[in-house]
Amino acid sequence: HFHKLDAATHSAEGINPLCGDKLHLYVAVDDDDTITAAAFEGSGCAISVASASLLTDIVTGLSKQQALDCFAEVTARLAAPGAHESRNIGVNLDKIRALDGVREYPSRVKCATLAWHALNSAIQGQSKPVSTE
Repeated sequence: HFHKLDAATHSAEGINPLCGDKLHLYVAVDDDDTITAAAFEGSGCAISVASASLLTDIVTGLSKQQALDCFAEVTARLAAPGAHESRNIGVNLDKIRALDGVREYPSRVKCATLAWHALNSAIQGQSKPVSTE
């Protein structure tokens, strides 16, 4: 999913100044509010790129609301070491387990959640770039 998505209806930029991660997230949403495609461009650490790749794979085929639920679940899960109780949002987030280790490193949580914050911004129609700072 690493490419510009020419058919994007929503997009957002994300910046993590601490690590130097920069990404542009693209999302194509149809008239039924279903995400038909998602892609990203940019550069960053392995955690940031892996998280963006997982995001684009997970949200494709979801409704905008389901994608926002994923944003809330993933960011809460990664930010709360051992304290977050997963809720059933009806979306399989098993792939995100690959990122669970970042919870022990607060500065790396910002890398893992950058793409998810960009997703939230894109769906909400916010034009200002998202920053983890």
